[in-house]
Amino acid sequence: MTSVQSPSIRGLSAAEAARRLADEGRNELPAPRRPAPWRLLAGQLTHLFAMILWVAAVLAVAGGLAPLAVAIVVIIILNGVFAFAQEYRADRAAERLRDLLPAKVQVIRDGAMSSIDATELVRDDLVLLSAGDRVSADLRLMTVHALAVDESMLTGESVPVRPASGDQVYAGTFVVQGEAEAVVAAVAGQTRLAGIQTLTESAQRPASPLTVELHRLIRVIAVIAVAVGVSLTAVSLLLGLRPTEAFLFGVGVMVALVPEGLLPTVTLSLARGAQRMAHGNALVRRLDAVETLGATTFVCTDKTGTLTMNQMEVLEVWTPSGTVRMHGDGYDPEGSAEGAPEAVDAVARAAGSAVACIRGRAVRVKDRWVAEGDPMEVALDVLARRLDVPAVDPDTITHRVTFTSETRYSAVVANGNTMVIGAPDALLPYCRSDGAAAPAVESLAGRGRRVLAVAGASGILVSDGRLELAADALELLAVVGLEDPPRTDVHTALTTCRQAGVRIAVVTGDHAATAAVVAREVGLLQAGGLVVTGNELPADDEQLGELLDRDDGVVVARVTPADKLRIARALRSRGHVVAMTGDGVNDAPALREADVGVAMGASGSDVARATADLVLLDDHFASIVTAIRLGRATFSNVRRFLSYHLADNVAELAPFVAWALSGGSIPLAIGVLQVLALDIGTDVLPALALGIERPGPRVLDGPARHHRLVDRGLLLRAFGLLGMTEAMLAMAAFLIVLTGHGWHFGAEPSVAALAVASGTAFAVIALTQYANTFACRSERSTVFKVGFTTNRPLLLALSIEVVLLLIFLGVPPVADLLGGSWPSYQGWLYAGASAVVLLLVDTAAKLLRSARRTEPPGAHNSATVSKGSATAEVTTGPSRQSSNGPS
Repeated sequence: MTSVQSPSIRGLSAAEAARRLADEGRNELPAPRRPAPWRLLAGQLTHLFAMILWVAAVLAVAGGLAPLAVAIVVIIILNGVFAFAQEYRADRAAERLRDLLPAKVQVIRDGAMSSIDATELVRDDLVLLSAGDRVSADLRLMTVHALAVDESMLTGESVPVRPASGDQVYAGTFVVQGEAEAVVAAVAGQTRLAGIQTLTESAQRPASPLTVELHRLIRVIAVIAVAVGVSLTAVSLLLGLRPTEAFLFGVGVMVALVPEGLLPTVTLSLARGAQRMAHGNALVRRLDAVETLGATTFVCTDKTGTLTMNQMEVLEVWTPSGTVRMHGDGYDPEGSAEGAPEAVDAVARAAGSAVACIRGRAVRVKDRWVAEGDPMEVALDVLARRLDVPAVDPDTITHRVTFTSETRYSAVVANGNTMVIGAPDALLPYCRSDGAAAPAVESLAGRGRRVLAVAGASGILVSDGRLELAADALELLAVVGLEDPPRTDVHTALTTCRQAGVRIAVVTGDHAATAAVVAREVGLLQAGGLVVTGNELPADDEQLGELLDRDDGVVVARVTPADKLRIARALRSRGHVVAMTGDGVNDAPALREADVGVAMGASGSDVARATADLVLLDDHFASIVTAIRLGRATFSNVRRFLSYHLADNVAELAPFVAWALSGGSIPLAIGVLQVLALDIGTDVLPALALGIERPGPRVLDGPARHHRLVDRGLLLRAFGLLGMTEAMLAMAAFLIVLTGHGWHFGAEPSVAALAVASGTAFAVIALTQYANTFACRSERSTVFKVGFTTNRPLLLALSIEVVLLLIFLGVPPVADLLGGSWPSYQGWLYAGASAVVLLLVDTAAKLLRSARRTEPPGAHNSATVSKGSATAEVTTGPSRQSSNGPS
């Protein structure tokens, strides 16, 4: 920090201030380095999947399929612009740090007070601070008067600090109460706030699990599409097609195999999940964070405001006459005292002395009571009101002693009587006591209470800003135990997390004892759980991850911003998907480093909210659990429509394979344009409806999925069961119709017969795909258990698709363009029966899997107390994922 010379009482001259401003620059945080908007947009239009679609569009143009090319380009642009808008907003976190600097500040220049823009502050300026002011630069305090500063945005410490003369306060903090004169020690890029900005910019946001899986899937699709297209081009040449025709045929197949609707379906599914989270008081800032939340395996949560109510409250008061327990609701002055009458009277006397020493008050705003000032002082004010203790007349106060880090007490002298509150170890040595106070203090502190001593005396002198105290000079009136109450339903939320296999740690700037008690009270810290402070953490990241990766609860107290950053990295290096909560400027780097950064909406800073992926509008831990539940449901929805898409691809590809393997002896059941009509015209809307399926009741049963988005189970189900069934039914329908028109193997069918057979195969694929939407709603439950009417958007989508199917086959110009014609009466019956057959095949397969999973008698009980195969059955493979769907 830059050293300064003490200014004169006149402060800097205007001329000197102007010279320093010109030499050193304005008091502004350095602009964060970030890519230009056009680069961000270009990145969204040129990533792997977008490039595949661009190539498909070019090939479509080359193949004479201009309308398809236009549709693909529109899809690329819409998705690119949407993703760009999300990223553009999210990457403005460092810039939001500037908002923590106030617009105006009071200074003394040329001996007179004036108000200037905070950006015009220079080193050695003399600044005047008062309650409510945001500190605009790093300052060294000259004189203080009952000053209290909230540094939680920088340190994470929930209790305001009371700096003394000579101490420093930092840019971005704000004055809770009192007044001070201070000189500017550092401005702009030299402040502590600027150092946190550097950390924020250096932390790179990791790719989400969904992004990684989609990139992997896209690479596989690209390889398959190119391989199939090249192979069919070669076969076409061998069968005598001209090179141009063979090339266009291969291009058409490649384009047809690219799932143009995949990205819009993923986007809509994520957007719907985000909308549902918003209804659960969780606002999503990055769409892919929706799915990442579902994959979360470790949550690092703050204590104050997330697990607790973020308000101090007096729970019990010890007096020499006895202990009194207080009852009430937050800052509401209505309440009661439980204890012996003489003890309650003693507490009332102590409360009168305590409230005389404080400035914080509870005020009513609309229909609720809120804190104005230091929460601890507000709690004492509420205590006095609940006991109907009258306030001390301020006109009778002759001396006021402010709290300092050296004395650790504050006091007033009124009508010759001295009233004191402070740390017990600072006051007890001067109190007359029978020795009972010390055990009371230890008992309260051991239970995580914040403990204050209240004392009184008469005839105590005030000298040089402190009381002249001697042994037995004070009478101990009371020892007050305060607590920030835990939220009522946090215990249930934590139990749900453990049921879901999510590990939890409290990572806070608060005192270890206080955090540990809260963690135990809400059920987070279990027997044998770890309590450690930031300075006790191992220097090695591998050892740090090993230390914290446990399921009996962890409390890490007195952490710094760098500690939170290391914790996120260490846990991620062990394979965890980490969600990190935070509310202050100090949390921004860790929020960006974590897989999911979770900011507090009600009490958090702009910086934390701008950096985070998820903002809790109610600051409630239970909202995280809700978001995890919806995230898992979104993951399942993505698997649902992937199963749907991939099964369709098998049915669409089968006619080309049959044509190629038969050497052209079997005509093409459907053409390239019919495949495109199925992909874009009849598949997209049902897939979108699957993408917004509601979460099932068992979505949080068992740990988060550790298998991939597209795994062996999904491929076997899509390709080996659903897709193969569709393909066999479609090819059978095609061959039956052709045979009925006199065709035999190797013969050239008539144009009319081929059109009717092709239209029938097209209808079979379309209707079996409609049936497939119901089959894909659950990987475990049969369609008859899930029901047909519980997803209304799906019913609407299928209604529209039926209309489109009738247009594709019944409107002659459209049918002629695509290459099929209206099926016969028997063809429609066969198509309808095929849809029923697919549902029966799916039902039989699910019942068979269910029978194979059935455990022998007694196995269920053993599974609940061991980590054996039953747990593995729930947490791996497709069977676990089915719990996320309708049951």
